[in-house]
Amino acid sequence: MSKYYPGIILRVYPGSLAEELELVPGDKILEINGQGLRDIIDLSFAMADEEIDMLVEHADGEQEMISFEKEIDEELGVEFESAVFDGIRNCANHCYFCFVDMIAPNMRQSLSIKDDDYRLSFLYGNFVTMTNMGPNDFRRIKQFHLSPLFVSVQCMNPELRAQMLRCPGAAKIAEQLDNLEAAGADYHTQVVLCAGLNDGAELERTIREVVARRPHALSLAIVPVGITKYRTDPFPLHQFDAEGAARVIDEVEKWQKKIQEEGRTFIYLGDEFYFLAGRPVPPTSFYDGFPQLDNGIGLTRNFINDWEKESEAHGETAPYEAPVYLDVVTGTAVAPVMQELAEKAEAEQPNLHVRIVPVENKHFGTTVNVSGLLTAHDIIEQLKALSGPRSGILIPEPALRSGEDIFLDDVSLTAMREEFPASRIEPVQTGGDYYRALLDWPHYAKRRAGETSYMWQSNAGYTKNIQY
Repeated sequence: MSKYYPGIILRVYPGSLAEELELVPGDKILEINGQGLRDIIDLSFAMADEEIDMLVEHADGEQEMISFEKEIDEELGVEFESAVFDGIRNCANHCYFCFVDMIAPNMRQSLSIKDDDYRLSFLYGNFVTMTNMGPNDFRRIKQFHLSPLFVSVQCMNPELRAQMLRCPGAAKIAEQLDNLEAAGADYHTQVVLCAGLNDGAELERTIREVVARRPHALSLAIVPVGITKYRTDPFPLHQFDAEGAARVIDEVEKWQKKIQEEGRTFIYLGDEFYFLAGRPVPPTSFYDGFPQLDNGIGLTRNFINDWEKESEAHGETAPYEAPVYLDVVTGTAVAPVMQELAEKAEAEQPNLHVRIVPVENKHFGTTVNVSGLLTAHDIIEQLKALSGPRSGILIPEPALRSGEDIFLDDVSLTAMREEFPASRIEPVQTGGDYYRALLDWPHYAKRRAGETSYMWQSNAGYTKNIQY
């Protein structure tokens, strides 16, 4: 088999097989049992053998063949610099609504990566358009049983989809979904809804055709287009207002109720539609176990559920002996929910005083209203404009870089803490975190370990041999 690209080791876990083999960060795995590697999928299958011949290149350029025996399910115990060794497949589309194209200039390079790689879709739940996939890709999906995938459908009208993605091949969406199904793959789908483009009758068509593809189609998420102040694309896009959001909710609810008669909701709306329309998010039963949580579908309901679960398990709360004043930083969209929960906490703790701080996103533009895209500069500026007592500050953990205490604008959490030396600053991610922070502030401390976003959908366990 032809050689491909090396898997570069980033981290070796203590006590692992890799440590026993004296592998170190920077070592490159070139082949396993004579097989070249394209990604951790290839590596995972190769490592399933009990007898392994591993060709490794060390930092000094010397190559070594390491031969060893292992249990079938024994993990190698390394983390790689990238899940794909031959390079991430970049997106060839030029979508009207591409958020990456709206990122502020001079931000970290990783924010500008436009991936459209079906392997990352399988491993981590990234959405792909499939416009860069060919017969060999579908053969590999079938060979390695890569399922489920996450597909950005956008619309099922071929001409409109080609127009919106600015890619002639995008018109083949039905054929590509047929190919996925023929390869034995199931898939979750997404529509980024743009007012006046793929809504209305076009959304009806998309829902109808995706629903007809069950059971291979596992879910359909509909999220509103987001627009930052840095968008330069000449095509006019408009965000939904309250009236438009309410109309979408009403249209989709007709389908939801119809499909619920068969046992599942299947179609889910992004929380932003409910915020815009001033309506409560649906109950837990609407979300079928939250299959698209990492796509922002049901985050608010899940947050509330976590709060309630922690409240039930927490037992009697020790009263604060002295007043506690907490500022809660949040995106403007979810601020009413955070306020409602804070009032419940204040009812339990008479000495607790919570101030919700909905931070306007000046960096990306005020139309960007989610907590995960807040920058340190905006947070610091708007907190410093407030007067009054402040015992502590709660910040949204998703605003920090995955696995690191760094905000989107490359300001560290340590640097932010130095701006407010008299106030303790702690991240909050789940509803349970929020409950504990408000009701037991003296003992609350969030020690972050790993990812900051909900990644439970990930198929990374499929490659458990390598701890990726």
